Amino acid sequence: MKRLTKKTVLTFLLTLSVAFAQGQFIKTKIDSKAANEKRINVTPLKSEKQTTELSGEILHNLNTNWAMTFKHLEKSHELPEDVMKIKREKTLLKLQDINKDFSDKEKVSGNKTITPVVATNFAGNKYAGFLPPDNTMAISNGGLIVTAVNSNIEYYNTSGTLLYSSSFDNFFNDPTLTSSLYDPVILYDSGADRFFMVVLHGNSSSTSKVIVCFSKTNNPSNGWWVYKLTGNPLNDASWFDYPKIGVSNNEVYVTGNLYYNSGGNNQSVIYQIPKSTGYSGGSLSWQYWSNISQSPFTLVPASYGHQGNYGPGIYLVSTDENSVFTDKFRFYDLTDDMSGSPSLNVFSIDADFAIAGDALQLGTSVTLDNGGNRGLNAFYLNGTVHFVFHSEYANGYNGINYNRINTSALTNINRKFGLNGYDYSYPAVVSYSTSVSDKSVMIAFLRSGSSIYPQIRVVNCDNSMNWSSSITVKNGNTYADNGFPTQTRWGDYTGISRKHNATNPEIWLGAQYGTTRFISSFGNVNCFETWIAQITNGITTNIPSNSIQKTEVKVFPNPIYNMFNIEFNLNESSNIEITIIDINGQLVKLLYKDLGKKGKNSLSFNKSALNKGIYFISIKSDKNIIKNEKIIIQ
Repeated sequence: MKRLTKKTVLTFLLTLSVAFAQGQFIKTKIDSKAANEKRINVTPLKSEKQTTELSGEILHNLNTNWAMTFKHLEKSHELPEDVMKIKREKTLLKLQDINKDFSDKEKVSGNKTITPVVATNFAGNKYAGFLPPDNTMAISNGGLIVTAVNSNIEYYNTSGTLLYSSSFDNFFNDPTLTSSLYDPVILYDSGADRFFMVVLHGNSSSTSKVIVCFSKTNNPSNGWWVYKLTGNPLNDASWFDYPKIGVSNNEVYVTGNLYYNSGGNNQSVIYQIPKSTGYSGGSLSWQYWSNISQSPFTLVPASYGHQGNYGPGIYLVSTDENSVFTDKFRFYDLTDDMSGSPSLNVFSIDADFAIAGDALQLGTSVTLDNGGNRGLNAFYLNGTVHFVFHSEYANGYNGINYNRINTSALTNINRKFGLNGYDYSYPAVVSYSTSVSDKSVMIAFLRSGSSIYPQIRVVNCDNSMNWSSSITVKNGNTYADNGFPTQTRWGDYTGISRKHNATNPEIWLGAQYGTTRFISSFGNVNCFETWIAQITNGITTNIPSNSIQKTEVKVFPNPIYNMFNIEFNLNESSNIEITIIDINGQLVKLLYKDLGKKGKNSLSFNKSALNKGIYFISIKSDKNIIKNEKIIIQ
């Protein structure tokens, strides 16, 4: 046996302490007997190493504002006809019972669950015509929030102050990106204290790109490194859609479904990307996996549920939403980092789910497309992968399908949550515990029915899988049809993120509700808008609990050359504070702090003290933000 020198021991301890400080955890070893029983013996293909040079960087010093949007309003991908047939039948079943009195209550189990409490909450990304909204968001330990929908990206702090807002066209400001930019997905890598984001480009093999973005620092306003990876990795006339992302100790992962130019599903792929060079702006070496057994549809990576990351490699989960005959999960273990000797092992796990119909809405015959049983969201913690999607709960209505997969025994415990007469759809799950041994979670989701407008809700499921009652985060004030006569898209996903360093468990979510918005080229449109909310257990006392309301504020002229004017209405007299904030969220000028009277108020100010650039005017009333408005100083 080789004797360890003092230097070797010290080096090992230093390495171990650094790993612990960064929160690096080891994956659970899969039981060999379970693996042999449930393994699917088809070998996925691993590509040769790919190299992609840095494509550009986001500097947040935009000089142009094209705000280009190209909208394809038809649904891109249909489910197989046998699945669509069942959906139509179950939607018809619901329409036949539209006048039925659904007076049931949610089935609450146990008495130790935590009732969620909505704390800080405010209006988020605005609808700009893209469908579906595809809400995604992440919050850092420093309290910076990055949130996006299909058309734009915004940054906030935990007080709801808008720090940055841009269309994706202006965000990238790249003349080579000439097609649609869509399907953003964002995560906060708490092990590296950075943000990671993916945005897709193009709807054909010739234009398809997977744009991966690494924040330069823990403040997204300091910029991003940008890489453009091919969206046609197999070079077989297909393009990349439905992205999901995950992170491990040393890598980030992007999964997606490939579609042929001629139509039809091709296969799912996994991009495996070492992250250190991405965060430093170096050349990106990466590889991809294809020919993944059982033809999964939407592979969902499971990042770590608490502070830090785990590895090497990552776990992934998939349902089979393209079949009415398969009632299984596919569980994937990507065993190692790209720098090691990774393999992709695939296992079959029993599951319980069925397709449901489309969702109804109050005040209209336009239905909301629920999609299928596609996997939506997952995380890993202490030997368990927590996994959610929606599936039939009762009588053609969708409910939350929540699962805990034991990564050693390859077994699954499943619970459903819903209410007859309502669709509970597009759930997202996050850990709501202070210790890794506690399996408590919060689940955010969308709800609609013939007696309500589309709304946002959240529910707690405790360690023993007991459900609390769900609570309303944001009620819809009208139905959403986006101008379509019979059906409109609803999802495709809900944003959720845990703030890991909060004293008490705390999550943030970004989701959509039904409302009306005036759009100059269309007039009043019944559509979806985003609402951002902090969810706590009610113990935290230093967080404002009042809703942050946005009201009409007129800033003119904008861009500003000499003087600018602000006009706004107050529902009642109250103390107000008006400030100017720069693009990094720093206070530039306190313009006014005094009583504002009920009715119309105005303020004017000479901009000569401000340098050229982008700023935000924040108006607070009794500590509640009523407006953040971007201004441009020329």
